[in-house]
Amino acid sequence: MEEEFISCSSYHIKNHQVSSVCSSNIALIKYWGKYKNQIPANPSISYTLDRCRTQTNIEFTKGAPFSVKVFLSGKREVSFSEKIEKYFRGVSRYLPWVEEGRYVITTENTFPHSSGIASSASGFGAIAKCLVQLDTSFGQPQEPAFETKKASFLARLGSGSACRSLYKGLVVWGKTEGLAGSSDLYAVVYPPDKVHPVFKNFNDWVLLIHKGQKMVSSTLGHSLMENHPYAEIRFTQACKNFSDLQKILLEGDIKEFIRLVEHEALTLHALMMMSRPAFILMKRGTLEVIERIWSFRKETGLDLFFTLDAGANVHLLFPEGPETEKIKSFIVSELLAYSQDHTLIKDEINF
Repeated sequence: MEEEFISCSSYHIKNHQVSSVCSSNIALIKYWGKYKNQIPANPSISYTLDRCRTQTNIEFTKGAPFSVKVFLSGKREVSFSEKIEKYFRGVSRYLPWVEEGRYVITTENTFPHSSGIASSASGFGAIAKCLVQLDTSFGQPQEPAFETKKASFLARLGSGSACRSLYKGLVVWGKTEGLAGSSDLYAVVYPPDKVHPVFKNFNDWVLLIHKGQKMVSSTLGHSLMENHPYAEIRFTQACKNFSDLQKILLEGDIKEFIRLVEHEALTLHALMMMSRPAFILMKRGTLEVIERIWSFRKETGLDLFFTLDAGANVHLLFPEGPETEKIKSFIVSELLAYSQDHTLIKDEINF
C-alpha cells in the first residue's frame, strides 16, 4: 500500500547536501502503456546496466522559497528544472518536507544525452535516492532494504522505468502472479537463483544510429496506447511473454531468449506504427543493422541479438563466453559504420 511510503511530517528540517549514483536499464519485456499515477498496464523486466550511470548531487537550503535549479554537465537546464519542481510537488504527499526549501541539483551522465540509453531512468533513480537520503537525515533512519524500496517507489512517479534502476541484475516492475512480491508500485529483483548462469554475464553495446531528441516522448508514446486497437492484445501478450521468459531463464535456453527479446522490441515499434497518429521510430540504419545481425547469426550460429527502445538506436546484446571476441570484431568491423559519427557505447550486465 502507498501509505507505508508516507513520511512523518514532524521532522527537524536542516540544510543538507547528498549525492547518489544510479544506473540506467534496458527492458527485455517492454513497459508500454500505463494507467493513472504511473501504474503499468503489464509487467516488465529489464537488465540494469553497469557503466551507463547518472551522478547527482543535491544541495538543500531550508527555509528558502521553494525552487529547483538543475545543472546538467555544468549547464543550467530550465525546462528540466521545471520538470523536477513539478515532480517534487507531486511527491509531497509522501515527503511532507519537500517544499520547505531551495534545491540546487547538479547531475552528470556517463553517456551522451538522447543516446538510446534511458537517462530518465537513471536520472530519476538518482534523484529519488537523494530524496530518501534527505528523508532519513531529517527523521528516523529506515532499514536499507526499505529505503531502496521507497526510492524505487518515488522514482516510479518521475519515470516509470526508473523504478527498475534501483536494483542490479534482472529487475521486474508490475504485479504478476508469476513472481511473489511483485508490485505495480515499485520494482523487485528477479530471483538470481532462478536465472541460469548464461544470463548473468552479458554485454550491451549500443549503436547510436541517430543522435538527438527522440521523435516521440515516452509520455506521448504511452498515451497512444489508451485507445490503441491492439492495446489489450499487447498487454495479454506481455504477460504470456513474462511467463515464458521465466522458464527460459531457469533452463538457460539462449535461443528462445533471443527470439522473445527481439520479438518484444519489434512489437513495441509495430505498436507505434499502428497507433493514431502513426510513428516510424526506426531509421534506415536501424533496419540495416537488424538484417546484418540476422545474417551473421544464421551464418555463424553465434548469439548476437538486439533490442530497441522507442527510438532508432540499437542495443546489441550478447553473452560473455568463448565466442565473444568474434562477436565484438563483427560489431566493430561491420556494424559500426551504420552509427552516426561511428559512435558505440559499450556496457555490460553482471550479477
